[in-house]
Amino acid sequence: MYHDNNKKIIVILGPTSSGKTKLAVRLAVKFNGEIVSADSRQVYRGMDIGTGKDLVEYKIGKKFIPYHLIDIASPKIRFNAAKYQKLAFNAIDDILRRGKLPILAGGSGLYLQAVVDNFQLSDSKPDLNLRKKLEKLTVNRLVVKIKKLSPKMAAKINDSDSKNKRRLIRYLEILLFDKNFKSSQAEEKYEFFIIGPACSRSVLKKRIYERLINRLEKEKMVDEVKRLRGRGLSFKKLDDFGLEYKFIALYLQNKLTYDEMVEKLNIAINQFAGRQLSWFRRWERQGRKINWVKNNKKAEKLVGEFLK
Repeated sequence: MYHDNNKKIIVILGPTSSGKTKLAVRLAVKFNGEIVSADSRQVYRGMDIGTGKDLVEYKIGKKFIPYHLIDIASPKIRFNAAKYQKLAFNAIDDILRRGKLPILAGGSGLYLQAVVDNFQLSDSKPDLNLRKKLEKLTVNRLVVKIKKLSPKMAAKINDSDSKNKRRLIRYLEILLFDKNFKSSQAEEKYEFFIIGPACSRSVLKKRIYERLINRLEKEKMVDEVKRLRGRGLSFKKLDDFGLEYKFIALYLQNKLTYDEMVEKLNIAINQFAGRQLSWFRRWERQGRKINWVKNNKKAEKLVGEFLK
């Protein structure tokens, strides 16, 4: 079984709706584990349905699987990869100290890589005046600025980030705060075994749509967004959170009909899943081994062998 003298960690990744949480919980039950979430939106309180926290899945029978890094920040504050990495390392060390198995599970490529590859991230403080100036620039201008300051860092920016103004501004803040910023990698802190549930695009497409309808009709996702508005979250902030929050906010402002919102949101989630898969494939090209598994039995067998 599991010994506390080693530093073995299981990582479960995959696009949205691929069944990561279910698999993580199953492995946690079998191997005495605790789950560390790697999701850049599930860190926020009050954003449960839109981010797919599925907290009921953490309970199997009478057994409740402990989880970490969910509901730890107010949606009014900015949360970044450097903060996440620090908290994730603390959570992992705490789980290991107690002789249990850490299972890092999520779909945020940057957060996963920050922990697994041990990126040296700058925790530079946000500079609000600089941010105001940068907000006025187009996405293309921001990319050009990053290229000038650090061609190396520019080369690492993936497709999704290159269109994400907030992320680009953050990269520039880091570069301007620390001219010698290296998104370098230090020694790996732990021994990782990475699994991804293998899921064909057609199955994924069907699951994404079914899950979306379920969250809208049964889980009342629109009401969740109204509650966030009631707590003082601006439409601009909701737009920043993207996907569910962005499109439901447009619907609440009567900029989309309900059916248009569902249609556009479904397309956007599918595109997002595609970007997640591209990130994982790129990570594999960089030399990271990801074991894509067809079923949970296979995953259990591989994890059992890794933990021996």
